[in-house]
Amino acid sequence: MSDAAPSAPATPDETSKLRAIARDAADWLLKLLLSPFVEIGALFRLLWEAVFWGIRPPYRARLFVEAMEFIGIGSIFLVSLTAVFVGGVLALQLVDGFRDFGAENQTGAVIGLALAREVGPVFAALMVTSRAGSAMTTELGSMRVTNQIDALVTMAVNPVQYLVVPRLVAGLVMLPVLTMLFNIVGVMGAFFVAVSLLGLDPGVFMDRLKWLVDWDDVSQGLIKAMVFGVAVTLIACRQGFYAQGGAAGVGRATNRAVVQSAIAILMLDYLVTSLVLGQGFF
Repeated sequence: MSDAAPSAPATPDETSKLRAIARDAADWLLKLLLSPFVEIGALFRLLWEAVFWGIRPPYRARLFVEAMEFIGIGSIFLVSLTAVFVGGVLALQLVDGFRDFGAENQTGAVIGLALAREVGPVFAALMVTSRAGSAMTTELGSMRVTNQIDALVTMAVNPVQYLVVPRLVAGLVMLPVLTMLFNIVGVMGAFFVAVSLLGLDPGVFMDRLKWLVDWDDVSQGLIKAMVFGVAVTLIACRQGFYAQGGAAGVGRATNRAVVQSAIAILMLDYLVTSLVLGQGFF
């Protein structure tokens, strides 16, 4: 039998094409690996600028009040509605599960701890992200693509001080308030479901809640809410402030802001919990 004919060597054009494909693949992989660090660097740079300009006059109180009204007052209904159903679902699940072990009297304490430490700040932050965070990104992005931010610079007004600082302060102040609202309404929803629908004794529910949930539990949730408030508003402002590409670019920036904020909330939840409990990150 005769041997198979050897394959023809690659031509210079084919070799250059293969090198171009390999180079493009390497560039894509490198950008994919470095993009989170680039984004984090941009966020910290914007945060530093906001701190630098936030402590310098002029102090425009009207902008701070408007931002707190938009983030806080405007989110009351959404946060309260979410809290009612979250508390009700927790009551349904816990009473049904605890009755298998004869421990349904602990329902109030467990719901109170869950809301104060984890559920309250996380869900409140997610609701603020879906409503206020996306709106802030769209507003700032529209201002960027229509050159309104450049107009502020022309008028000798620092855009970070004028647009970003009030929103960061509002997020820092109002998200703990919304978290407390979520906790209170969530307990009310859980109380209604557990007592009125599932027959749990109201005195036992409130007694266990009173004696097992203390200020340390509430303060842990409030610390998380402050961190989440800064993170959500910072990400929203960063994406909107540097948006480009017209209306389509604003839409992409809003999508990135919502996704990044949700991921940041869950990651920061773990990190802050580790720091507060002194357990280390890993």
